[in-house]
Amino acid sequence: MIETLVWTALALAVIGVYLSWTAGRLDRLHSRMDAARAALDAQLLRRSSVVIEVAASGALDPASSIVLYEAAHAARQADEEHREVAESELSQALRAVFADAAQVEAVRDAPGGEAAAEELAAAVRRVPMARRFHNDAVRAARALRRHRKVRWFRLAGHAPFPLAFEMDDEPPVDLADRP
Repeated sequence: MIETLVWTALALAVIGVYLSWTAGRLDRLHSRMDAARAALDAQLLRRSSVVIEVAASGALDPASSIVLYEAAHAARQADEEHREVAESELSQALRAVFADAAQVEAVRDAPGGEAAAEELAAAVRRVPMARRFHNDAVRAARALRRHRKVRWFRLAGHAPFPLAFEMDDEPPVDLADRP
């Protein structure tokens, strides 16, 4: 009788340690996902800020400046449920304005334009990387949350189910190819 109780207590202890380890792993994945989302938000904000700066610099023609400014402003002001669409529209506006290499050269030739063009190129290259890191963290958290043990024992607590950030983040070719 005592031997059965000892083995039962030992089995429950092992199961408890395993569940605790799994809950800790899930918590670390959620923390990683939150950090990746903050980095993505920072890169999107940086891209919008640089686009607004380039649009207001006077280096572009007025129509291109207005298109870029409005798209960047809409991306900065979008609420969370419309942000993916607004950021995609900013990417599309960037590709439309900078589809011609002459536009990039016009920005570079303006006073202070070399630094602005380099900053814009860096911003549009970093957004896809930040989005990829975020979506990888989301994918890992989702994979663990789909396990039965996580659902049955509610190891995720009340954390919302992680959602990927899906947007069109393809940079303009002439900006992305710059070193």
